[in-house]
Amino acid sequence: MAAIAQESTLTENKTVQVTEQRCYSPEEYLALEEVADYKSEYIDGEIYPMAGGSTNHNQIALNFSTELNFAFKKLDYRVYMGDVRLWMPKKRIYTYPDVMIVIGEPEYFNNRTDTITNPKAIVEVLSKSTQGYDRSGKFEAYRTIATVEEYVLIDQTEIHVEQFYKTGKKRWSFREYDAEDEAIALNSVPFQISLADVYNKIKFEEIEVESEAETE
Repeated sequence: MAAIAQESTLTENKTVQVTEQRCYSPEEYLALEEVADYKSEYIDGEIYPMAGGSTNHNQIALNFSTELNFAFKKLDYRVYMGDVRLWMPKKRIYTYPDVMIVIGEPEYFNNRTDTITNPKAIVEVLSKSTQGYDRSGKFEAYRTIATVEEYVLIDQTEIHVEQFYKTGKKRWSFREYDAEDEAIALNSVPFQISLADVYNKIKFEEIEVESEAETE
């Protein structure tokens, strides 16, 4: 994957996008992100524009976060969706998980209320272009965060959920779900959700049509 960075300059009252390959400091990335028209991920000096999400991707993330928020209404847990950034200092990565759960107060990086460092659990909705990275490289990075104890991956093309939860130092357990009448029980927080609720209002045939169009 080639490193791509985007900068915006103002010329004659028009915004011009400048694309170049170079190494950026975290401070430069944050400055660019504040004025960018879209979100990008920062990985050890390189900036990668994040692909736009589909309606089904958004619906799944909304379904999961809505159920979480309702369940935690009277508990000291917080739920954040894709606009809150996560900083992983050991990997020098800034990214935007689809859903994050924080126990107690969020810990802000450098007092920035748009960037946290202490999620307890992370949920990602898999996209065709990023599912390999989400399962391997991103999960490896998430495991460097001391507070992270659970990682959930939700497929948007079929009913299929993968759940990883920490059982000890450098030890994780794995479960998968593929039936609508099953329910996922998180281990890191008191929460359970049925796959029927996870996939509420999702139309898989639309995903299949979109995937076929992409390959033509």
